[in-house]
Amino acid sequence: MQAFTEYSTIYAALGGFHVGDMLMQLFFFIVLLLLVRKFAWGPVMDMMKKREDYVASEIETAEKSRADAEKASKEAMEQLKQTKQEAQKMIEDAKNAGTRQEEEIIQAARAEADRIKKAAQADIQNEKEKALQALQDKVASLSVLIASKVIEKEISAQDQEKLINDYIKEVGEEL
Repeated sequence: MQAFTEYSTIYAALGGFHVGDMLMQLFFFIVLLLLVRKFAWGPVMDMMKKREDYVASEIETAEKSRADAEKASKEAMEQLKQTKQEAQKMIEDAKNAGTRQEEEIIQAARAEADRIKKAAQADIQNEKEKALQALQDKVASLSVLIASKVIEKEISAQDQEKLINDYIKEVGEEL
């Protein structure tokens, strides 16, 4: 028991701290640290590393997806722009074709109108000439008939023919 009393005096000498207990606790704490390091620290660190790799890969995937989305958006905008340009060109081509067709139709209508006008003028001229000829023939025959009755015996047939022709010429000039 004497060792116990000496031992207790050592405790008392340190101000109430039990050095043996403290050494024992320090020993168990070190053993616990070694066990945690061997059995828990490695798996926890592996799990943390896996989690870090997973988060990094998710961030990388998200960045790649964002970059792909931006690229797809730019391509879609470019394609939309190109489609708009093609549509505008098609509209312009259609307008130009319509204008050309309109001009061709107007030109064809004018040409047809000119042709009809010329044909009508030619018909009018022909009818006029026919009417004049018919009138001249009628006047000639009436003139001959009247003249023959008036001067049946006084003028010869040759003089009579000359008078008729002169009269026809005068009538033709007046018409």
